[in-house]
Amino acid sequence: MMSTPDPQADPTPADDGMSWVVDDPDTYTELREPRSPNRLVIEPNQWHQLSRKYLTLQLLTHGVILALIIVAGLVVTFVAHVPGIWIPFAAVALLSLWGILILPRQVRGYGYQLRQDDLVFRRGILWQRVVAVPYGRMQLIDITHGPLDRGFGIAQLKFVTAAATSGVTIPGLSQATAESLRDHLIMVAESRRTGL
Repeated sequence: MMSTPDPQADPTPADDGMSWVVDDPDTYTELREPRSPNRLVIEPNQWHQLSRKYLTLQLLTHGVILALIIVAGLVVTFVAHVPGIWIPFAAVALLSLWGILILPRQVRGYGYQLRQDDLVFRRGILWQRVVAVPYGRMQLIDITHGPLDRGFGIAQLKFVTAAATSGVTIPGLSQATAESLRDHLIMVAESRRTGL
């Protein structure tokens, strides 16, 4: 069961932003990090992760794309009768297959945490990105989901700030988690803005 912010509660700047708790059994429980000693060191606080349904959706999408590449390659090879025309299709299919193989580890590299003054989002294993979005600087918190997302019961939560480069999109949240987190962040962001 999700804990949702109480609309009657008085949001004060003393609110540490961490009172929001995710109780979603469908999320991953262990954040994956690069093994290199030169990686970005991430604080060992409570990291929230994506829904397992997001990985299923990504595997399905990538699998369909791989199948289309293979079918297109076979059709072109047998229709065109040009020697070696299958090589570009094979190369793209191998790259697509590689993407499918590393996808589980990539999805488990996503995480976010609510700290006292900001939300920290991280993603990536090979190319790491860690972004801290101050609560008081959030201008828009948007939930989006396409037809496939709705079919799997997941959504994306997007934060927009004044600086375009600090925008963050957290994919693969369950619909209930995205709505609860949006409501909590709006409440905390309002309290931070009034304190400025």
